Amino acid sequence: MSSSYDLICIGAGPTGLASAIEAKRAGMHPLVIDKGCLCNSLFHYPVNMTFFTTPELLEIGDLPMTCATEKPTRVDALKYYRKTTEHYQLDLRLFEMVEKVEGHDGSFVLHTRASSGSRHTYHTRNIVIATGYYDLPNRLGVPGEDLPHVSHYYTEAHNFWDQEVVVIGGKNSAAEAALELFRSGARVTLVHRRAELGMNIKYWVRPDIENRVRAGQVHGLFETHVIRFEPGCVWVRGKDGDRALPARQVFAMTGYHPDFDFLRRLGILLDPQTNKPSINSETLESNVPGIYLAGVVIGGNATSEIFIENGRFHGKQIASALAGKVSDLRSHRSSQ
Repeated sequence: MSSSYDLICIGAGPTGLASAIEAKRAGMHPLVIDKGCLCNSLFHYPVNMTFFTTPELLEIGDLPMTCATEKPTRVDALKYYRKTTEHYQLDLRLFEMVEKVEGHDGSFVLHTRASSGSRHTYHTRNIVIATGYYDLPNRLGVPGEDLPHVSHYYTEAHNFWDQEVVVIGGKNSAAEAALELFRSGARVTLVHRRAELGMNIKYWVRPDIENRVRAGQVHGLFETHVIRFEPGCVWVRGKDGDRALPARQVFAMTGYHPDFDFLRRLGILLDPQTNKPSINSETLESNVPGIYLAGVVIGGNATSEIFIENGRFHGKQIASALAGKVSDLRSHRSSQ
């Protein structure tokens, strides 16, 4: 199957959807492709997660977001983005992996493989990369990290009632997971390589986790490193030497990073230290003409710099740049 578009957005998260919406509002014919479901990263967030923001800061396409509480939940956000996609009648290809990109500005060819195994080809004038970062965890790089009881994603706590659970990390995701597990009856050990928790933990979470650690309700091990995983336990190294921690489950909340290899395969230049891509800050076009970047991929290693709240505006920048490109092309043709 072969189809042609003015713009293909790779990534069906809020930023990719916003980019397609703005392109459609500007009169273009966009397509959105994602290897997972709609808003795949949000779908895999903790089940009971509440956003650290207000509804209007998650809005795209100038459509209002309503929810029952002051701060939206994961469920609220997923419902909103489904309805927004339906409202704008966006053309999507979900559960379809982009395997290869060929061509040049004005004439790109994308080769994809669907989860069913079928292969497809799409032609487009321009590309937006809005692939986020949640699919690729920052690995610890220690033996046993791929064992079944080790996960880089926290979902919910109920099935760990009365079980030994180890949480690795010292930022928001680790603190919130440890608290929810504790309140669901798990016996929680929090392991962090630094002497204290991260400075950017949410203001209402910090005193809660600190008090639980201080009271011994969550066992806190600081300045402690994981050295290996074994079935049913985690080996750590601290000031008192090596020890094994019993663990029915381990949640390694060590952060995530964009797919830098994919960007490099497209020819996009990345800073050797920060992994920030080479882009025009006004148009968000990369060093590869016709390929634009949106959302957290722009931040390189600094994944905490860009959120839905600011990444959602990248689509307007790109649509404006594309509209200018079309206008310049028409002017050039009329002068010939």
